[in-house]
Formats: sequence, C-alpha cells, structure tokens
Amino acid sequence: MKMPPIKAIRTTRPGGAEVLEPVFQELDAPRSGEVLLRQTAIGVNLIDVYHRTAISGQYAIDHPAILGVEAAGVVEEVGPGVSGFHTGDRVAYWMVRGAYAQKRLIDASRLVKLPDFVSDEIAAACLVKGTTAQYLLHRIYAVKQGDVVLVHSAAGGVGQLLCQWAKYLGAMVIGTVGSIEKMPIAKAMGCDHVILYRDTDFAGHVRQLTAGRGVDVVYDSIGKDTFAGSLDALRPLGTMVSFGQASGPVDAIDISVLAQKGSIFLAKPTLATFIQERSDIESLAEGLFEVLASGAVKVDIKHRVPLEDVALMHEALESRNTTGSIILIP
Repeated sequence: MKMPPIKAIRTTRPGGAEVLEPVFQELDAPRSGEVLLRQTAIGVNLIDVYHRTAISGQYAIDHPAILGVEAAGVVEEVGPGVSGFHTGDRVAYWMVRGAYAQKRLIDASRLVKLPDFVSDEIAAACLVKGTTAQYLLHRIYAVKQGDVVLVHSAAGGVGQLLCQWAKYLGAMVIGTVGSIEKMPIAKAMGCDHVILYRDTDFAGHVRQLTAGRGVDVVYDSIGKDTFAGSLDALRPLGTMVSFGQASGPVDAIDISVLAQKGSIFLAKPTLATFIQERSDIESLAEGLFEVLASGAVKVDIKHRVPLEDVALMHEALESRNTTGSIILIP
C-alpha cells in the first residue's frame, strides 16, 4: 500500500550544491526485514559532499540518488521478520545512504536503539563522526596514556571528538586549524597545543613541541595539503592515518618513503569497513554511547537547519570554514 508522499532531497547527476533538489516521493510498506522510519534529525557529513561531486572512483554513486548517510528518528511501522524493534522505538543509523528525507525504509539490521541520555539530534550529529573517532583511536592505533597525537582539523566535527577522546585516554594532543578564529575552539576540545597549519611549517613546530621526537600518531582528514608534513611530524615507527581528503586526494607516493621517514606505518581506513557486521555496528555504538555518558566527550551542534536548506550546508562544508556538527530538521 502506498503512503502519502514525503519530501526528500535528490540529485540526478554529480555536480555542485545546485544539483540538490527537493522532490516528493511515495514509499511502499516495509518489506521483510525493513522498518519505516520517521526521521527527526539528519546528519550532514563530508562524505555527502564526496558522493555529490564524485564522477568516478571510491565515492562515485549511481544517480538519481538521495544523499545523506546518518539520521535518527522513530519507528513508525515494522515489516515482516523484524525482531528487536517495535513501533515507537527511538533509533538511529549511520553509513546507509538515503538519509535526506522526512521518512525512509531501512533494513532493521542497520539500526541501533538510542539510550535515553542520547537525544535524536545528538545521535544524528555524532554517529558517523563519533564511531570514526572510536575506531581511529582504538583499532587503527590504540592511543594510551603518555602518547602524543597530532589531529588535523581539530575544530571540525571529527576533529573535536578525536581531541576530546584522545585527551580522555591520557594523550598529549596537538591540533591544527586553518584560521585564528578556530584556535580557541580546538583548545576547548582538549588540545594542549594548537597550530595554524596553513601559515607555518606545522611539522617543524611539532618537532619543537616534542623536543625533536615527533608524534606517535597523526590523524589526517585534510589529505593532499597536509600529507607530506604529517609524515615529517611522526616519530620513527609512528603511525600515519589518512582518513579524509578535504583538500583533495593524496598524490601517489613511493612506499620507500615510509622507510626513509623512520619505518613508519601508513593506514588509509574507511568507516564502512568497520561496520560490515551487525556485531561491529553494536560494538561501535556502545563504545560511543559509553564515552558520551561519561561526559568526557561532548558534541557541538553548530548548525540546525531545515532539510530544504541542505545545499547551503554543503557549500559551508566545502568552504572548510565550519566547526562542529551540522544537522537537518525534516
């Protein structure tokens, strides 16, 4: 049975923010294993921009498409064969494309129930960013007491969570930002030192701060503009984690450089790899909810805008002048 049309934001081709267009679409009743979710808050992430703009490569998608990979809401209807979820449950999901809509059908196996202390808005603002921070800090390189970490884009959405969480784990945190205005934000997120990476030799500055030793791990979401300097900022046997490309993809490198820099380790992880199994989804969500409950990590929602204004938020992300998280209200 068809339901009343719902508003969604669709793209019909790759391109600039202008390709994001509002449409009305009809939804069928949930099929086996699905639920109908009324979405109350939708996250906006850099991966949405990558999906919108990519013509080929890792982030290319088929069009027409509904973008967005993260949202929270309330289960309105449960399809056949679904167990563990009921009408009225508050739930959330991440890394399932199709979020820019008032309602959607979604495989129940991708959902997690929200504890009472996590609001819909907080969930939509931090599941992608928070679980990214978790696997980076615990599984790619296990940060421990006394480590020194370098976090690029320390005032950004993921960067804020990485800095707070790394500090909670006992690390000394060095953060980089792109403007003077972002420096106090990074400091408030737990950074012991903040560097303007665009205006200085940040690798040299890191060496000064560490008495020439270098950092144990670099978390680099900027990509092309910072990659070489990030390698130079590492101690021998350090770990370089390249998990984003805000400034563009990293150029191909001769892997012998890793030996020359001190037998360093290089990781290029993606969140999708870490949530392939149901047990992974539950484990990452539980870990994030635990640290939120502790109060050690707080989520800064900087922008709350109507769903139809998503193009403005894409433009803001691409300008690299945003801080904190962005959510859409359907």
